Amino acid sequence: MVAFRDNGMTSIPENSLPPKLRWLILTNNKITALPKSIGSCGRLEKCMLAGNSLTELPEEMAGCQKLTLLRLSANRIDLLPDWLFHLPNLAFLSFAGNPCTALERTTGRARRNSESLPRIRWADLATHEVLGEGASGIISKATWRRDGSEEDVAVKLFRGSLTSDGTPIDEMRACMSAGAHANLVDVLGRIHGHPDEGRRTKNGGFQGGLVMQLIPPRYRTLGKPPSLDSCTRDCYDALDPSLSAETAVNILAGVAAAAKHLHSNGIYHGDLYAHNIMVDDEGQALLGDMGAATIYGDDGRFPLLEGLELLAFAHLVEDVCGLVREPGSDSAEEVLERLKELHGQCSVSRVADRPSFGRLLETLQGLLVLLQG
Repeated sequence: MVAFRDNGMTSIPENSLPPKLRWLILTNNKITALPKSIGSCGRLEKCMLAGNSLTELPEEMAGCQKLTLLRLSANRIDLLPDWLFHLPNLAFLSFAGNPCTALERTTGRARRNSESLPRIRWADLATHEVLGEGASGIISKATWRRDGSEEDVAVKLFRGSLTSDGTPIDEMRACMSAGAHANLVDVLGRIHGHPDEGRRTKNGGFQGGLVMQLIPPRYRTLGKPPSLDSCTRDCYDALDPSLSAETAVNILAGVAAAAKHLHSNGIYHGDLYAHNIMVDDEGQALLGDMGAATIYGDDGRFPLLEGLELLAFAHLVEDVCGLVREPGSDSAEEVLERLKELHGQCSVSRVADRPSFGRLLETLQGLLVLLQG
Protein backbone atom coordinates (compact mmCIF):
# COMPACT_ATOMS: atom_id res chain seq x y z
CA MET A 1 0.00 0.00 0.00
CA VAL A 2 1.05 3.57 -0.77
CA ALA A 3 -1.04 6.26 0.94
CA PHE A 4 -0.67 10.04 0.66
CA ARG A 5 -4.02 11.56 1.60
CA ASP A 6 -4.61 15.29 2.21
CA ASN A 7 -1.01 16.23 1.45
CA GLY A 8 -1.45 19.03 -1.08
CA MET A 9 0.49 17.02 -3.66
CA THR A 10 0.35 18.32 -7.23
CA SER A 11 2.18 15.56 -9.10
CA ILE A 12 3.53 12.01 -8.86
CA PRO A 13 6.98 11.47 -10.41
CA GLU A 14 7.37 8.89 -13.16
CA ASN A 15 8.54 5.45 -11.98
CA SER A 16 7.93 6.33 -8.33
CA LEU A 17 5.19 3.73 -7.77
CA PRO A 18 6.41 0.21 -6.95
CA PRO A 19 5.43 -2.40 -9.58
CA LYS A 20 4.01 -4.71 -6.88
CA LEU A 21 1.65 -1.98 -5.62
CA ARG A 22 -1.80 -3.35 -4.73
CA TRP A 23 -3.48 -0.38 -3.01
CA LEU A 24 -2.95 3.31 -3.84
CA ILE A 25 -4.51 6.16 -1.84
CA LEU A 26 -4.11 9.72 -3.17
CA THR A 27 -7.44 11.15 -1.99
CA ASN A 28 -7.85 14.92 -1.58
CA ASN A 29 -4.67 16.31 -3.09
CA LYS A 30 -4.16 18.65 -6.05
CA ILE A 31 -2.78 16.14 -8.52
CA THR A 32 -3.30 17.18 -12.14
CA ALA A 33 -1.98 14.06 -13.88
CA LEU A 34 -0.97 10.49 -13.10
CA PRO A 35 2.40 9.13 -14.22
CA LYS A 36 2.31 6.94 -17.31
CA SER A 37 4.35 4.40 -15.37
CA ILE A 38 1.25 3.51 -13.32
CA GLY A 39 0.51 1.13 -16.17
CA SER A 40 3.36 -1.10 -14.98
CA CYS A 41 1.56 -1.69 -11.67
CA GLY A 42 -0.01 -4.94 -12.86
CA ARG A 43 -1.12 -5.92 -9.34
CA LEU A 44 -2.95 -2.65 -8.60
CA GLU A 45 -6.38 -3.58 -7.24
CA LYS A 46 -7.63 -0.54 -5.32
CA CYS A 47 -7.00 3.04 -6.43
CA MET A 48 -8.41 6.03 -4.51
CA LEU A 49 -8.15 9.29 -6.49
CA ALA A 50 -11.21 11.31 -5.40
CA GLY A 51 -10.78 15.01 -4.74
CA ASN A 52 -7.92 15.88 -7.08
CA SER A 53 -7.58 17.95 -10.27
CA LEU A 54 -7.25 15.15 -12.80
CA THR A 55 -8.53 15.94 -16.29
CA GLU A 56 -7.82 12.52 -17.79
CA LEU A 57 -6.34 9.10 -17.10
CA PRO A 58 -3.17 7.99 -18.89
CA GLU A 59 -3.78 5.40 -21.60
CA GLU A 60 -1.04 3.28 -20.04
CA MET A 61 -3.32 2.70 -17.05
CA ALA A 62 -5.19 0.18 -19.21
CA GLY A 63 -2.36 -2.16 -18.22
CA CYS A 64 -3.75 -2.30 -14.67
CA GLN A 65 -5.80 -5.38 -15.53
CA LYS A 66 -6.43 -6.36 -11.89
CA LEU A 67 -7.94 -2.99 -10.98
CA THR A 68 -11.16 -3.73 -9.08
CA LEU A 69 -12.05 -0.52 -7.22
CA LEU A 70 -11.44 2.97 -8.64
CA ARG A 71 -12.55 6.27 -7.11
CA LEU A 72 -12.48 9.25 -9.50
CA SER A 73 -15.15 11.51 -7.97
CA ALA A 74 -14.61 15.25 -7.55
CA ASN A 75 -11.99 15.68 -10.26
CA ARG A 76 -12.07 17.60 -13.57
CA ILE A 77 -12.57 14.77 -16.04
CA ASP A 78 -14.53 15.67 -19.19
CA LEU A 79 -14.43 12.23 -20.78
CA LEU A 80 -13.84 8.76 -19.36
CA PRO A 81 -11.64 6.64 -21.65
CA ASP A 82 -13.16 3.66 -23.46
CA TRP A 83 -10.56 1.25 -22.09
CA LEU A 84 -11.83 1.90 -18.56
CA PHE A 85 -15.09 0.11 -19.33
CA HIS A 86 -13.27 -2.94 -20.65
CA LEU A 87 -11.10 -3.66 -17.62
CA PRO A 88 -12.03 -7.28 -16.81
CA ASN A 89 -11.92 -6.91 -13.00
CA LEU A 90 -13.32 -3.40 -12.49
CA ALA A 91 -16.46 -3.69 -10.35
CA PHE A 92 -16.55 -0.64 -8.08
CA LEU A 93 -16.26 2.76 -9.78
CA SER A 94 -17.20 6.28 -8.71
CA PHE A 95 -16.95 9.38 -10.90
CA ALA A 96 -19.59 11.83 -9.63
CA GLY A 97 -18.64 15.50 -9.41
CA ASN A 98 -16.77 15.59 -12.73
CA PRO A 99 -17.70 17.65 -15.82
CA CYS A 100 -18.72 14.40 -17.56
CA THR A 101 -21.59 14.09 -15.05
CA ALA A 102 -22.60 17.77 -14.98
CA LEU A 103 -26.14 18.37 -13.72
CA GLU A 104 -27.29 19.83 -17.02
CA ARG A 105 -26.59 16.44 -18.60
CA THR A 106 -28.72 14.65 -16.02
CA THR A 107 -32.14 14.17 -17.52
CA GLY A 108 -35.15 11.94 -17.28
CA ARG A 109 -36.27 9.91 -14.31
CA ALA A 110 -33.46 10.80 -11.90
CA ARG A 111 -34.22 14.51 -12.13
CA ARG A 112 -37.97 13.96 -11.83
CA ASN A 113 -37.47 11.80 -8.74
CA SER A 114 -35.36 14.50 -7.11
CA GLU A 115 -37.71 17.35 -7.97
CA SER A 116 -40.77 15.47 -6.69
CA LEU A 117 -39.35 14.87 -3.19
CA PRO A 118 -41.33 16.67 -0.47
CA ARG A 119 -39.67 19.42 1.57
CA ILE A 120 -39.81 18.71 5.29
CA ARG A 121 -39.40 21.48 7.84
CA TRP A 122 -36.66 21.03 10.41
CA ALA A 123 -39.11 22.40 12.99
CA ASP A 124 -41.34 19.36 12.39
CA LEU A 125 -38.54 16.95 13.36
CA ALA A 126 -37.44 15.96 16.85
CA THR A 127 -34.08 14.19 16.74
CA HIS A 128 -33.11 11.50 19.25
CA GLU A 129 -30.13 9.15 19.57
CA VAL A 130 -27.41 8.88 16.95
CA LEU A 131 -27.72 5.67 14.90
CA GLY A 132 -24.52 5.99 12.93
CA GLU A 133 -21.78 8.38 11.92
CA GLY A 134 -19.59 8.32 8.84
CA ALA A 135 -17.37 10.53 6.74
CA SER A 136 -20.34 12.10 4.95
CA GLY A 137 -22.52 12.86 7.96
CA ILE A 138 -24.56 11.70 10.93
CA ILE A 139 -27.71 9.56 10.99
CA SER A 140 -30.08 9.98 13.94
CA LYS A 141 -33.41 8.53 14.93
CA ALA A 142 -36.12 11.19 14.83
CA THR A 143 -39.84 11.79 15.17
CA TRP A 144 -41.61 13.48 12.26
CA ARG A 145 -44.69 15.39 13.37
CA ARG A 146 -47.22 16.03 10.62
CA ASP A 147 -50.98 16.35 10.25
CA GLY A 148 -51.53 15.64 13.93
CA SER A 149 -49.62 12.34 13.86
CA GLU A 150 -46.07 11.21 14.58
CA GLU A 151 -43.81 8.88 12.60
CA ASP A 152 -40.47 7.36 13.57
CA VAL A 153 -37.89 8.16 10.89
CA ALA A 154 -34.15 8.45 10.35
CA VAL A 155 -32.52 11.80 9.64
CA LYS A 156 -29.20 12.10 7.84
CA LEU A 157 -27.38 15.42 8.02
CA PHE A 158 -24.69 15.66 5.36
CA ARG A 159 -21.53 17.46 6.42
CA GLY A 160 -17.98 17.95 5.21
CA SER A 161 -16.50 18.41 1.77
CA LEU A 162 -15.02 15.06 0.72
CA THR A 163 -14.90 11.37 1.60
CA SER A 164 -12.77 8.65 0.04
CA ASP A 165 -15.70 7.88 -2.31
CA GLY A 166 -16.76 11.41 -3.25
CA THR A 167 -18.58 14.42 -1.84
CA PRO A 168 -21.50 14.40 0.62
CA ILE A 169 -23.52 16.63 -1.71
CA ASP A 170 -23.20 14.11 -4.57
CA GLU A 171 -24.28 11.33 -2.20
CA MET A 172 -27.33 13.34 -1.20
CA ARG A 173 -28.23 14.02 -4.84
CA ALA A 174 -28.01 10.31 -5.64
CA CYS A 175 -30.27 9.44 -2.70
CA MET A 176 -32.81 12.04 -3.83
CA SER A 177 -32.70 10.89 -7.46
CA ALA A 178 -33.05 7.16 -6.83
CA GLY A 179 -36.81 7.11 -6.32
CA ALA A 180 -38.79 4.70 -4.17
CA HIS A 181 -38.19 0.94 -4.32
CA ALA A 182 -38.91 -1.91 -1.91
CA ASN A 183 -35.22 -2.91 -1.81
CA LEU A 184 -33.78 0.58 -1.29
CA VAL A 185 -33.75 2.65 1.88
CA ASP A 186 -36.69 4.97 1.19
CA VAL A 187 -36.08 8.73 1.13
CA LEU A 188 -39.16 10.53 2.48
CA GLY A 189 -38.11 14.13 1.90
CA ARG A 190 -35.47 16.85 1.96
CA ILE A 191 -34.99 18.97 5.07
CA HIS A 192 -35.31 22.74 4.89
CA GLY A 193 -35.03 25.36 7.58
CA HIS A 194 -32.09 23.75 9.40
CA PRO A 195 -30.26 26.37 11.53
CA ASP A 196 -26.93 25.61 9.80
CA GLU A 197 -28.22 26.15 6.26
CA GLY A 198 -25.96 28.50 4.33
CA ARG A 199 -23.08 28.22 6.78
CA ARG A 200 -19.73 27.06 5.48
CA THR A 201 -16.60 26.06 7.31
CA LYS A 202 -13.09 25.08 6.27
CA ASN A 203 -14.21 21.46 6.05
CA GLY A 204 -17.35 22.17 4.04
CA GLY A 205 -19.88 22.54 6.85
CA PHE A 206 -23.55 21.59 6.54
CA GLN A 207 -24.49 20.31 3.07
CA GLY A 208 -28.15 19.46 3.59
CA GLY A 209 -30.33 16.81 5.17
CA LEU A 210 -32.73 14.01 4.27
CA VAL A 211 -35.55 12.29 6.12
CA MET A 212 -35.37 8.56 5.47
CA GLN A 213 -37.09 5.31 6.32
CA LEU A 214 -36.18 4.00 9.77
CA ILE A 215 -34.89 0.48 9.20
CA PRO A 216 -36.63 -1.98 11.57
CA PRO A 217 -34.40 -3.64 14.20
CA ARG A 218 -34.91 -7.09 12.65
CA TYR A 219 -32.47 -6.14 9.87
CA ARG A 220 -28.74 -6.82 10.13
CA THR A 221 -25.78 -6.07 7.91
CA LEU A 222 -25.01 -8.96 5.57
CA GLY A 223 -21.21 -8.56 5.58
CA LYS A 224 -18.29 -6.54 6.90
CA PRO A 225 -16.04 -4.17 4.91
CA PRO A 226 -12.87 -5.47 3.26
CA SER A 227 -9.78 -5.93 5.42
CA LEU A 228 -6.21 -5.01 4.60
CA ASP A 229 -5.69 -8.58 3.43
CA SER A 230 -8.89 -8.95 1.38
CA CYS A 231 -8.45 -5.43 -0.10
CA THR A 232 -11.59 -5.29 -2.27
CA ARG A 233 -13.61 -8.26 -1.02
CA ASP A 234 -15.97 -8.23 1.95
CA CYS A 235 -15.39 -10.21 5.13
CA TYR A 236 -17.91 -12.32 7.05
CA ASP A 237 -18.29 -13.17 10.73
CA ALA A 238 -20.13 -16.44 10.30
CA LEU A 239 -17.77 -19.39 10.44
CA ASP A 240 -20.59 -21.83 9.71
CA PRO A 241 -23.08 -21.46 6.81
CA SER A 242 -26.28 -19.93 8.13
CA LEU A 243 -28.60 -19.24 5.19
CA SER A 244 -31.14 -21.50 3.53
CA ALA A 245 -31.08 -21.64 -0.25
CA GLU A 246 -34.40 -19.78 -0.41
CA THR A 247 -33.16 -16.99 1.87
CA ALA A 248 -30.02 -16.64 -0.24
CA VAL A 249 -32.01 -16.34 -3.47
CA ASN A 250 -34.37 -13.85 -1.82
CA ILE A 251 -31.40 -11.67 -0.87
CA LEU A 252 -29.90 -11.80 -4.35
CA ALA A 253 -33.24 -11.14 -6.05
CA GLY A 254 -33.83 -8.10 -3.85
CA VAL A 255 -30.41 -6.63 -4.58
CA ALA A 256 -30.78 -7.33 -8.31
CA ALA A 257 -34.17 -5.59 -8.27
CA ALA A 258 -32.68 -2.56 -6.51
CA ALA A 259 -29.77 -2.38 -8.97
CA LYS A 260 -32.13 -2.72 -11.95
CA HIS A 261 -34.19 0.15 -10.56
CA LEU A 262 -31.13 2.36 -10.05
CA HIS A 263 -29.79 1.77 -13.56
CA SER A 264 -33.24 2.41 -15.05
CA ASN A 265 -32.92 5.84 -13.41
CA GLY A 266 -29.39 6.35 -14.74
CA ILE A 267 -27.67 5.77 -11.39
CA TYR A 268 -24.61 3.58 -10.85
CA HIS A 269 -24.35 2.50 -7.20
CA GLY A 270 -20.59 2.01 -7.25
CA ASP A 271 -20.38 0.21 -3.89
CA LEU A 272 -22.52 -2.88 -4.30
CA TYR A 273 -21.08 -4.74 -1.33
CA ALA A 274 -22.57 -7.02 1.32
CA HIS A 275 -21.55 -4.51 3.99
CA ASN A 276 -23.96 -2.04 2.36
CA ILE A 277 -26.87 -4.50 2.38
CA MET A 278 -29.26 -5.01 5.29
CA VAL A 279 -31.21 -8.28 5.47
CA ASP A 280 -33.77 -9.91 7.72
CA ASP A 281 -34.22 -13.62 8.47
CA GLU A 282 -36.52 -14.11 5.47
CA GLY A 283 -34.00 -12.63 3.05
CA GLN A 284 -35.69 -9.28 2.48
CA ALA A 285 -32.81 -7.04 1.42
CA LEU A 286 -32.25 -3.28 1.57
CA LEU A 287 -29.40 -1.79 -0.46
CA GLY A 288 -28.03 1.38 1.13
CA ASP A 289 -25.02 3.73 1.25
CA MET A 290 -25.01 5.86 -1.90
CA GLY A 291 -21.68 7.46 -1.04
CA ALA A 292 -20.00 6.18 -4.22
CA ALA A 293 -23.05 6.52 -6.47
CA THR A 294 -22.90 8.40 -9.76
CA ILE A 295 -25.86 9.86 -11.63
CA TYR A 296 -24.85 9.14 -15.20
CA GLY A 297 -28.11 9.99 -16.97
CA ASP A 298 -30.02 8.21 -19.69
CA ASP A 299 -28.44 9.54 -22.88
CA GLY A 300 -26.43 6.41 -23.67
CA ARG A 301 -22.96 7.83 -22.98
CA PHE A 302 -22.05 4.99 -20.60
CA PRO A 303 -23.52 1.80 -22.12
CA LEU A 304 -21.19 -0.59 -20.25
CA LEU A 305 -21.63 0.82 -16.73
CA GLU A 306 -24.26 -1.76 -15.84
CA GLY A 307 -21.83 -4.47 -16.93
CA LEU A 308 -19.25 -3.24 -14.41
CA GLU A 309 -21.83 -3.41 -11.62
CA LEU A 310 -22.71 -6.95 -12.73
CA LEU A 311 -19.22 -8.04 -11.68
CA ALA A 312 -19.81 -6.57 -8.22
CA PHE A 313 -23.01 -8.61 -8.14
CA ALA A 314 -21.06 -11.72 -9.18
CA HIS A 315 -18.82 -11.27 -6.14
CA LEU A 316 -21.96 -10.99 -3.99
CA VAL A 317 -23.38 -14.20 -5.48
CA GLU A 318 -20.16 -16.04 -4.67
CA ASP A 319 -20.14 -14.71 -1.10
CA VAL A 320 -23.80 -15.47 -0.44
CA CYS A 321 -23.44 -19.01 -1.80
CA GLY A 322 -20.65 -19.49 0.71
CA LEU A 323 -23.10 -18.64 3.50
CA VAL A 324 -25.66 -21.28 2.47
CA ARG A 325 -25.88 -24.36 4.66
CA GLU A 326 -25.89 -27.85 3.17
CA PRO A 327 -28.90 -28.14 0.82
CA GLY A 328 -31.66 -30.30 2.25
CA SER A 329 -33.43 -31.09 -1.01
CA ASP A 330 -32.75 -31.80 -4.66
CA SER A 331 -34.31 -28.48 -5.63
CA ALA A 332 -32.02 -26.56 -3.26
CA GLU A 333 -29.00 -28.38 -4.67
CA GLU A 334 -30.09 -27.53 -8.21
CA VAL A 335 -30.56 -23.88 -7.24
CA LEU A 336 -27.03 -23.66 -5.86
CA GLU A 337 -25.68 -25.08 -9.12
CA ARG A 338 -27.72 -22.51 -11.06
CA LEU A 339 -26.34 -19.74 -8.87
CA LYS A 340 -22.81 -20.87 -9.68
CA GLU A 341 -23.70 -20.69 -13.38
CA LEU A 342 -25.14 -17.22 -12.86
CA HIS A 343 -21.92 -16.16 -11.13
CA GLY A 344 -19.99 -17.29 -14.18
CA GLN A 345 -22.23 -15.31 -16.54
CA CYS A 346 -21.81 -12.12 -14.49
CA SER A 347 -18.04 -12.43 -14.22
CA VAL A 348 -16.99 -13.13 -17.82
CA SER A 349 -13.99 -10.99 -18.71
CA ARG A 350 -15.71 -9.30 -21.68
CA VAL A 351 -17.94 -6.69 -20.03
CA ALA A 352 -20.35 -6.46 -22.97
CA ASP A 353 -21.17 -10.18 -22.64
CA ARG A 354 -22.53 -9.88 -19.10
CA PRO A 355 -26.33 -10.04 -18.68
CA SER A 356 -28.50 -7.14 -17.54
CA PHE A 357 -29.93 -6.85 -14.03
CA GLY A 358 -33.38 -7.29 -15.58
CA ARG A 359 -32.41 -10.66 -17.03
CA LEU A 360 -30.77 -11.66 -13.74
CA LEU A 361 -33.90 -10.80 -11.81
CA GLU A 362 -36.02 -13.02 -14.06
CA THR A 363 -33.61 -15.91 -13.49
CA LEU A 364 -33.62 -15.44 -9.72
CA GLN A 365 -37.40 -15.21 -9.58
CA GLY A 366 -37.53 -18.47 -11.50
CA LEU A 367 -35.26 -20.08 -8.91
CA LEU A 368 -37.61 -18.95 -6.14
CA VAL A 369 -40.51 -20.63 -7.94
CA LEU A 370 -38.44 -23.82 -8.18
CA LEU A 371 -37.72 -23.75 -4.43
CA GLN A 372 -41.31 -23.02 -3.47
CA GLY A 373 -42.88 -25.46 -5.93
